[in-house]
Amino acid sequence: MAEDKKHINRVLIAEDDPVSRRMLQAFLLKSGYEVEVATDGIEALRALEKMYAPPLAILDWMMPGLEGTQVCQRVRERTDRPYTYVLLLTARSQKDDLLKGLDSGADDYLTKPFDAQELRARLRVGQRILDLQENLIAARDELRFRATHDILTGIANRGVVLDAMHRESSRQLREGGSFGIVLIDLDHFKHVNDMHGHQMGDAVLKETARRMSGCIRPYDTLGRYGGEEFLIVAPSTDGPGVLALAERVRWAISAQPFHGTEGTLHMTASCGVAVSEYGRPLDPNTLLRRADNALYKAKQQGRNRSELAPSAADSSAVAPVDLAQLKT
Repeated sequence: MAEDKKHINRVLIAEDDPVSRRMLQAFLLKSGYEVEVATDGIEALRALEKMYAPPLAILDWMMPGLEGTQVCQRVRERTDRPYTYVLLLTARSQKDDLLKGLDSGADDYLTKPFDAQELRARLRVGQRILDLQENLIAARDELRFRATHDILTGIANRGVVLDAMHRESSRQLREGGSFGIVLIDLDHFKHVNDMHGHQMGDAVLKETARRMSGCIRPYDTLGRYGGEEFLIVAPSTDGPGVLALAERVRWAISAQPFHGTEGTLHMTASCGVAVSEYGRPLDPNTLLRRADNALYKAKQQGRNRSELAPSAADSSAVAPVDLAQLKT
């Protein structure tokens, strides 16, 4: 939410001397910073351990409870929080003391009595470093997202959803239970691209992913399997449960028209459902092949329907068919 967003111009002042504290606070407020105040080291540490702690901190070296260097050491031990740029404020000027302060994890220091312009300049350095860090984190997150998600639809990509199926298969072998998959294929999708253009086709794929996302449980995995095909991995469920999920998805796709720059379309989907049952686990490749065959059967029988592959205990299997003939 907007009010929870971290602002780089927020500063924590930790200073036990009331006169110095008021001077610092007045200067920072006049310079446009949002200021949070602590009167000792323990209070400062609590403030910096909060979820949305100020990203800039000015810590007096000598404080009751915990010294500024001790606060800095504790903060640096927490690697699960955003980085805090720490400026030590000290009356010490010996080189060994200053090196000790920097070794504690401080980013910079300023000797007392501080010069206002020097403090402003050092805080700007801290802001630039924090800006750079945020940009690097954003770039890293973007690369991670692109590596695990389908760029067009925003849902998991083929590799991620197949990994989810393999993990669920391994879990079943360890713990028992059952799980299922749903393979979804948009009916006559080739006609959408041929008659309305790829831009409309992309709009249909994105909207399809959005509608399906509203049908699954938080612990299900939905991914784009390839082209106009999607795959759902549904843990801890049986045949009727996975079939019901497939029907919810199919209904969500067909219930409302799709709108795009080239007009309005009504789309349907066919679903192939397969289950790895308790006591009769199937390896992922076999499970996927059974869902494939069930999907092809749904295509053969008129499309816009869901088909459940026979139980692994049933010797009758769904015969493979030529999907190329069914997608035209």
